[in-house]
Amino acid sequence: MKGTKPKLVIDNDAVDRVPPAPAWMSRDAKTEWRRIMPALVQRRILTRADLGSVENYCTAIATAREAERHLQEHGHVYEVEGVHKRNPASLVLKDAMQTARQLAAELGLTPVSRSRPSIRADEDEDDLTQ
Repeated sequence: MKGTKPKLVIDNDAVDRVPPAPAWMSRDAKTEWRRIMPALVQRRILTRADLGSVENYCTAIATAREAERHLQEHGHVYEVEGVHKRNPASLVLKDAMQTARQLAAELGLTPVSRSRPSIRADEDEDDLTQ
């Protein structure tokens, strides 16, 4: 993703408490949801409309974990009639990691995205009011 990222600002309609993870999510996705949602809610940057992006991020993380487990068990390459082939799970892992990385940046979950001035300023103001 090229260019300047938009500034994240506190939204008056922000989600004010951690909603439960959707029932349809896998265990790995629910674990990620519970890990990241408290920080996102505390920053007051998510609205109900943004929860789909959080769901997609958590699903991508879960997919990456599942693909990695598969690769650990079956290996990154396999042999068919004497020819070595790439395990398709490696492509699933690559795609899931790329999606998760992009969504993490949008949601302010990466060190770089958290270091943006608007995020730092919002967190500094929160520190002063507590």
